[in-house]
Amino acid sequence: MGKYQIIATAAMGLEALVAKEVRALGYDCEVENGRVTYLGDETAIARSNLWLRTADRIKIKVGEFKAFTFDELFEKTKALPWEQYLPEDAEFPVIGKSVKSKLFSVSDCQAIVKKAVVERLKKHYKRNSWFEENGALYRIEIALLKDVATITIDASGSGLHKRGYRIDQGEAPLKETMAAALVMLTNWKADKPFMDPFCGSGTIPIEAAMIGQNIAPGFNREFVSEAWKWIPEKVWDDARMEAEDLANYDQPLDITGSDIDHRMVKIAQGNAIEAGFGDLIDFKQMQVRDISTSKEYGVIVGNPPYGERLGEKKAVEHMYKEMGQAFSKLDTWSIYIMTSNEDFEQFYGKPATKKRKLFNGFIRTDLYQYWGKKPPRQQNI
Repeated sequence: MGKYQIIATAAMGLEALVAKEVRALGYDCEVENGRVTYLGDETAIARSNLWLRTADRIKIKVGEFKAFTFDELFEKTKALPWEQYLPEDAEFPVIGKSVKSKLFSVSDCQAIVKKAVVERLKKHYKRNSWFEENGALYRIEIALLKDVATITIDASGSGLHKRGYRIDQGEAPLKETMAAALVMLTNWKADKPFMDPFCGSGTIPIEAAMIGQNIAPGFNREFVSEAWKWIPEKVWDDARMEAEDLANYDQPLDITGSDIDHRMVKIAQGNAIEAGFGDLIDFKQMQVRDISTSKEYGVIVGNPPYGERLGEKKAVEHMYKEMGQAFSKLDTWSIYIMTSNEDFEQFYGKPATKKRKLFNGFIRTDLYQYWGKKPPRQQNI
């Protein structure tokens, strides 16, 4: 088994959560802006892809260095051990980005990195001709930030938010990774009731169910690195077997999702069936003002409309008011609402216990947290 520098990329504001997940898998890590880095072997690459709920994707760092000129970029890229990663038939497109760097032309940087990798591989594989690139995919990225070049290979393929269960969605779907993060930022445990009053296509309730039964989020999908020859098939088989063994399919769940739009409720039901939770999550059409329950000590997580569009603001603010009135009766419940509306607390009618800044895509939002009463301690008789 080799040792690789692994990067789990993260949406802004979720780095600490990704790091917590990485440590839970047993790897020491460092937290930086937008990424968590750690050392691991081939098994770590497989397990990270299968288990990380809040990371965007898994990358292998091939090298990192300062580059002020194209010559420097070429020579330092060529000096990296590409033959350890890329077989002779590898398909290796190069993508790139550049922020606050002298080498600001991304297309030039991509072309130079590609040429440098080709030169290195030609020498290693003793070839004079161009490579056919008809084998497994190794997508290389050159990322320049303040003249530091980081060169990685993507080990995920499709982003990790693509769990494989979403067969339909609304017009502004919440990413699965963000939905999982919202659940993980609460005090919810699988033996408590859970409710999402703005369920849309069902993403938050489905992610809660996966967390509740400890199901690896990547269990039902494939990853690009499964085709890499230097990660033995057994590594993936063992990692999937571990995920199967750790899943608790018998854990009973009390999860409800509701939405004002009956079409979204239908879509949510279809997605839940695809995810294997058709019988476990209860979806219903309902307005938030009608929500009431006799259950206690549950958790509500909601991503309501923000009122960003012209003409929607007043209706949304009225809905926040109704939400506050309906939820005021649920004094044992903890309530977590994500919105970009800075006046949310005013309309809801109560200041939050705590606020946390998050980014939903490129929209800056706050997670307003209202902590409910704690259940009474069991008296030992």
